[in-house]
Amino acid sequence: MPTGASQSTSQLDLSQPPAQTSAQPAVAAVGRDLDADLDALPGRASVWFGRPGHPPAYVREPDATHYAASTMKVAVLAAAYRLADEGLLDLDEQVPVHDDFESATGDGSSYHATADYDSDPEPWALLGQSASLRWLARRMIVRSSNLATNLVLERVGLPAVAAAWSVAGARHSVVARGIQDYGAEQAGLSNLVTAADLAGLLTALYDGTLASPQACAQMLTVLLGQEVTEDVVAGLPAGTPVAHKNGWVDGVRHSAALVLPGDAPPYVLVTCVSADLDEEAGCAVVARVAAATWTVRANATTA
Repeated sequence: MPTGASQSTSQLDLSQPPAQTSAQPAVAAVGRDLDADLDALPGRASVWFGRPGHPPAYVREPDATHYAASTMKVAVLAAAYRLADEGLLDLDEQVPVHDDFESATGDGSSYHATADYDSDPEPWALLGQSASLRWLARRMIVRSSNLATNLVLERVGLPAVAAAWSVAGARHSVVARGIQDYGAEQAGLSNLVTAADLAGLLTALYDGTLASPQACAQMLTVLLGQEVTEDVVAGLPAGTPVAHKNGWVDGVRHSAALVLPGDAPPYVLVTCVSADLDEEAGCAVVARVAAATWTVRANATTA
């Protein structure tokens, strides 16, 4: 877990004023450099960079929709904790670990998750046994477990995920199916995100409005425990606390992050890259955006 992972929302200070506004040369220069870099990609890149609750200091195609990959798992996490707040879900409930799921097509068909399409072997080791929803939700984030995601999503339901997006003010993002539900995919049901919507989700999590303040603090702790660190974290100084979730498939590398510098106010940084790049190159783009925005972290606001 990154240094400072136990830091709670109540300990973080949003009152510190920025040293300068984004109209000043430093941020403008970073924006021009990023635009030149991202314009050269063989595809589309969206960025939202700024302090929670403020207009972005730098933004690029914030409302462009991207295939969500695993960034959708933050909305699933929020749905679970919101239902727990309402007394409709017990996060410590033991649920059967299985790999067959009902398709979102609604036609009664089912699909199977497969271990070769997963980055986390631990839930698969429990196949045929049981695990708590809380543990599954954590594996869904820190190791991006697809099996854990489908098990949590099965329990919370798509409407609860839509409600989480809605309370965060999302306008275009949607979770329409589970992972490897290829029948639903062929029927046109896709999981989509935008940089602006992911920024809104992290902002609502940070300011304690996505769920109860206690639940939001717990979710931030989960996100601070992220173990997949080869993209946004690679662009930041070692040891910087980052509450984040990334997502990747062929041609896609996304990162939704709340960065917690020790010398500046927290800021949100979302980078969505849908481009003809291999995994290493996609990670490098996200890291370059992180490094560039870090240099103007004290200026991450326009107001």
